[in-house]
Amino acid sequence: MDMRILAPTGALGAGFDTAALDRGVAARPHVIACDAGSTDSGPAALGSGTPKLSAQAVTRDLRLLLRARETLQVPLIIGSCGTSGRDDGVDLVAGLARTIAAEDNLHFKLGLIYSDQPAERLQHLYDQGRIRPLANAPVIERELFQRSHTVAMMGVEPIQEALRDGCDVILAGRASDTALFAALPHLNGADPGLTWHMAKTIECGAACAIPPDANGLLVTLREDHFDVTTLADGSRLTPRSVAAHTLYENADPFHIAEPSGALDTTHATYEAVDERTVRVSGARYIKADGYTNKLEGAELVGYQTVIIGGVRDTVVIERLSELLPMAKKYFDAKILDVFDGQVDPDTIDIDYRLYGTGTILAGTEPTPLQPQELGVLITVTAPDQDTAHAISTFVAHASSHLPIPEYDGLVSTLAYPYSPPETDRGPLYRFTLNHVATDVTPTELFRTTTEEV
Repeated sequence: MDMRILAPTGALGAGFDTAALDRGVAARPHVIACDAGSTDSGPAALGSGTPKLSAQAVTRDLRLLLRARETLQVPLIIGSCGTSGRDDGVDLVAGLARTIAAEDNLHFKLGLIYSDQPAERLQHLYDQGRIRPLANAPVIERELFQRSHTVAMMGVEPIQEALRDGCDVILAGRASDTALFAALPHLNGADPGLTWHMAKTIECGAACAIPPDANGLLVTLREDHFDVTTLADGSRLTPRSVAAHTLYENADPFHIAEPSGALDTTHATYEAVDERTVRVSGARYIKADGYTNKLEGAELVGYQTVIIGGVRDTVVIERLSELLPMAKKYFDAKILDVFDGQVDPDTIDIDYRLYGTGTILAGTEPTPLQPQELGVLITVTAPDQDTAHAISTFVAHASSHLPIPEYDGLVSTLAYPYSPPETDRGPLYRFTLNHVATDVTPTELFRTTTEEV
């Protein structure tokens, strides 16, 4: 059995070279699959419903993929639509697909798989003890589901149902990245260890290529191995670069969890076929005792205004560590005064991040730093945007005139590149869940609709 799977890019809307896509299409793949989302960018897309990548960028990529599908007459599978896989993300991409079809005279059966989870369903699972925390998960309570927007992450099974129903284009909500590529091979009886390993290898397109880029990969899946080939000019694959991708987003490169079990790559082998192709074999798949679907949630926690500044005065730099705690006490008193006691200082967070003194490592810098200048990011978080902005105005003013004991009189401590220095960043979200729903069937948390386009 030879099956060819085309992964044209690592993320719908990230862009790819048309010549690379043409090479993939010329190989006559049996399926085109592409991821469109991630939690890598944080909780904002899930909490707000606003995708990370623009509609213009997504439309450009989607148009090329729909045309390729029309040429090949094979399924096109796109998962985690709208970045977060929310229902409105699926609807957004579906709307773009309908518009493209009308403009380009394309025809296909469209399947839409939704993954939003109603609060009532989650509370029922919670009451039954069927929501289990993963490692380092926050403690949750039943009420959380009412204020959190939650999606479930699907495996291959809902996608396979749509394929069995004859869908040509499948736009899925939140999905395991690997499930998009594994669905059709599994349906055709391919070895599960090879299939899941293949899917893990190409989930991010040419991210495992040298150099990594947004272009695509082509896999030829056979009985006892798969060959993965990079498609872009000037790019190559090595056994090391392919093997290294099992580390991406995984704490353990040898055991990678999926809803139905775990991929075990302990005995996998990687062999160079040529400069562009690597042959992989030896992985196995261990079926789990029970089926689980990961749950992802996000909630609104406040609004932010940010101030960007900088300082190039070593005296000021040396004094900041003791002056900033004093400034925060001053701001607490100022908040009570300005708002006449109507705003509780405990509901306000004023955060200073000093770039150049070890902010990225947050106190674990291995060697002492003696910067000549600092970038300063001040973030004010409040229950509403008006309050965050109002507080930021006096925070910015006071921060530009901190009292420096070594200097007499008023001095300027921070310089601001913008006028006014305050920029409203908008709503702030946080992830609420790192849990799985247990004892579920592979499709019960998802719903599918179909239409002719």
